[in-house]
Amino acid sequence: MDQTILRITLMIDLITPGWPAPGHIKALFTTRSGGFSNGVHATFNLGMHVHDTPENVIKNRALLRKYLPGDPHWLRQVHGARHVWIKHGDMQLQEESGDAALSRESNTVCAIMVADCLPVLLCDTAGTIVGAVHAGWRGLAAGIIEQTVAAMQTERNALMAWLGPAIGPAYFEVGEDVRAAFVDSDQRTAAAFEPADSASQSEPKWHADIFQLARYRLAHAGVTRIYGGGVCAYSDPGRFFSYRRDGETGRMAALIWMEKSGEYAK
Repeated sequence: MDQTILRITLMIDLITPGWPAPGHIKALFTTRSGGFSNGVHATFNLGMHVHDTPENVIKNRALLRKYLPGDPHWLRQVHGARHVWIKHGDMQLQEESGDAALSRESNTVCAIMVADCLPVLLCDTAGTIVGAVHAGWRGLAAGIIEQTVAAMQTERNALMAWLGPAIGPAYFEVGEDVRAAFVDSDQRTAAAFEPADSASQSEPKWHADIFQLARYRLAHAGVTRIYGGGVCAYSDPGRFFSYRRDGETGRMAALIWMEKSGEYAK
C-alpha cells in the first residue's frame, strides 16, 4: 500500500455512537480530519456537490470504504420528508432524492451527509432494521422523523435513536417563521427556542435547539430511547464542517448498517 495513503488512513477521525444497539449494528460518524481535500473543504470532505474536486472526493470516499462492508448509497438530499429503501448492491448511477435511508438487509450501508443539520441514526433492539435521517429544521418541521419511523413498521418501544453532531443552540439563530413552523403545531416545542440578543419587536430572532426539537419529534413518533445529542459542530472548526459558520465547506457523513456474521469484521 502507498505510504501516503496509509498515513492518511490512520489519521481519519471517526466517531462511534454511544448507544446500546445490538452488537451486529454498526455505525460511524465522520469528521473533517484525515482526507485529501484542501482549502475550505479540508480535509475529509465526502460531498460531491460542494465544489470540491471530484478526484479528492473519490479518494476520500475510497478511504471511508475501508471501514465499511460495501459502498454507501448516497442520497440527493432536499430538506424534505421522503425516505428511500436501500437494497444490497442497489447502486444507482443517479442518486435518489430523499432525506432518510432505510434497510433491512445485512451489509447494506445507509448514509446521509451533514454540515450543521442533525444526523439521526435509528435501529431496533432486535437489530432487524436500520435507518439514517438528515434532520435539518425544514425536514423536522415536515415530519421526516415521523414518516421514517412509520415506514420502519416496527414496534415503537423497540426503536432507539442516536443524535450526532449538529449546530448548537448558541449559534443556530432563526427567524419567527422557523419558530412558528414548530410551535404553531405543537406548543411544547416553544421550550426549544430562546430569544436572541439580535431580536427586536419588529423582527424577532430566536436561538433554536435542534437536538431538543428532534427529541420532541422522536417522542411524537413513539421513540423514547434517545441517545447522543448536544455536540456542537459550529463551535469546533478543527473537527467539524459547518455551513452556517463557513458558508462554502465540506460535508460529513453518518452511516449505519447491519453486519452479517462471518462476512465482515471491522
